[in-house]
Amino acid sequence: MRVLISPSYGSAETRRHWADTLAQQVDFTDAGYAETLSPEQRELLLALHPDGQARFWGATPSHDKKMRGVETGDVVLFTGGNQVRAVGEVGAIFRNRELADRLWPPSKDGKSWHTVYTLLDFTDAAISYTDLNMAIGYKPAHNFPGQMVLRGDKARSVLEEFMITPGTAWTRQSLEGIPQPDEQARQIVRSAALEEMRTRRTSYRSSGRLIVVDRNESSLVGEFREHLIAEGRRATRFFCPGGVSDLYVTDDSGTELIEAKSKSDHRYVRQALGQLLDYAPHSPHGADRLSALFPDRPAAEDVSLLHRYGVDCVHRVAQGVFEKSPAEAARRDQMRQVWSGS
Repeated sequence: MRVLISPSYGSAETRRHWADTLAQQVDFTDAGYAETLSPEQRELLLALHPDGQARFWGATPSHDKKMRGVETGDVVLFTGGNQVRAVGEVGAIFRNRELADRLWPPSKDGKSWHTVYTLLDFTDAAISYTDLNMAIGYKPAHNFPGQMVLRGDKARSVLEEFMITPGTAWTRQSLEGIPQPDEQARQIVRSAALEEMRTRRTSYRSSGRLIVVDRNESSLVGEFREHLIAEGRRATRFFCPGGVSDLYVTDDSGTELIEAKSKSDHRYVRQALGQLLDYAPHSPHGADRLSALFPDRPAAEDVSLLHRYGVDCVHRVAQGVFEKSPAEAARRDQMRQVWSGS
């Protein structure tokens, strides 16, 4: 999977483009746009956006090499003002200069965009350049002046650091073990992603499947992951109909499902409890423990609420140091059948 970094808010022109095709959707069935589309492009757009509307962005010919191989489900970070302002997930992508010029009329002596892509999902974000540079391994002062496409470890680092999960990740995970040495194999991935969109195409665009975790929460998860590693435990994540788990540990100690929250007041405790009970029946291995993770200790009555459902409460006491308040073993055993959904 690739991560695109797209400067999109740094000049008056790009801010105007943002307002026209990102801040709002474009009706691509309108005659002015539809007449520029090939039959294949029209079919692709309607398969991914069946109501005929989508958000659009693009790239100039100078970025052709960078954009080569970008496909449905790749992630885009839209930057400007020293931060990532929004995160999107690539939908349809193709080259069409005439459509690009209709969407974004070039200024006098300006460059046309000829790569065009839609966004399956699009959500606001507030990730500083400092944090983004740290995730990629760049110097803190790097300000992302031009289009970038991250691949391999750099892309994975960004997705993991900010806990960004695109909706097509379900399909891609199922194809993870398939070798992809040539264009034919890459086409399999594209077709599979598109087929998933067709399967649930009536609801995909508004499904909110693109998950971008609150920065404070993702930092807490990263810190606790390091804590687990120091204990010799390896944490992963798993997908289920309700979403994606924050941390999932299965080893000789049993299987533990962990949900993190950026704050510890009552509303966040309830959210953590609800998500744990939602995810637990889908655990690949039967969950032995459910744990809610917080940046500081919740109020006593909220810890009691978690314990009532057999859920452990974990909170940070210092940088890299965590304390667990476990539920009673008898209550945990009693609730395990409820967790399993049986």
